[in-house]
Amino acid sequence: MKITWLGHAGFRLDIERASILIDPWLTGNPTFPVDRRAEAIHGATHILLTHGHSDHTGDALAIARQLKIPLVGIYDLISWWTAQNEGLEGLGYNKGGTVDLGGAKVTMVNACHSSSLSGVEGPVYAGAEAGYMIAGDGHVIYVSGDTDIMADMDWMGDLHRPDIGILNCGGHFTMDMARAAYAAKRYFNFKTVIPSHYRTFGLLAQDAKALAAALPGVKVIEPQVLVGIEV
Repeated sequence: MKITWLGHAGFRLDIERASILIDPWLTGNPTFPVDRRAEAIHGATHILLTHGHSDHTGDALAIARQLKIPLVGIYDLISWWTAQNEGLEGLGYNKGGTVDLGGAKVTMVNACHSSSLSGVEGPVYAGAEAGYMIAGDGHVIYVSGDTDIMADMDWMGDLHRPDIGILNCGGHFTMDMARAAYAAKRYFNFKTVIPSHYRTFGLLAQDAKALAAALPGVKVIEPQVLVGIEV
C-alpha cells in the first residue's frame, strides 16, 4: 500500500486493486507542482470526496471526465453532480454505509465541519461533511476529513480500530495540532499518523512538530508532495 500526498488535504491511496484520489485540489493549490498533474492522476480508479468545499473538490469533476472514473462521496453532492453532468459516473452513499472500491472497503463516518459549493448568490448546500475508514492490504486508515474533535471518535476508534490516521490538523478551519494529538491519544491507537490540511498558506500550521511531540510512540510522518509513503 502506498499513500502519496498531493498537497493540502489531497492524497492518492494505492490500496488493494484501487488507486483512489482523495479530495484532489491540484489547480491553484500553492503546494502542488502543476506540471506534475498527469503523474499524480495517472491510473487513478476512483475519486473520494469528504465534502464540497473547493479546496477539496477543485479538480474532481475535471479528473472524473478526463479519466472516466467515478466520483464517490455523500449522496446529496454526488447525485446533484451526476444529474447536472451527463455521462458523469458517481457512487453516492451515506454515513454508516460501506462501498467496495477495487477490494478496499470504504466506510463513511461522521465529521464535524460544513459542506458547500460556491454559488452565484453565495454558498450552495453540498450534503454533509464526512470522514472515511478505509480497510485493505492489512490496514485500516482513518481519513478524518475536515473536522474538530468529536465524541463520535470514541466509537469510531473502538469499532474500526484504524492503525493509520490521516488527520486534518492545520488549525483555523479544522483541528489544530494540539487538538488532533488529543483526539489521537484519547480515541485511537494509531501506529502511524500523517498530518493533512496544513502548510498550504500562512493561516495554517507550517509543520507538525507539535503533533509529533505530543504523540510519543506514534510514527508521525510529515509528507512531501508526490513522494509515496510505503506502508
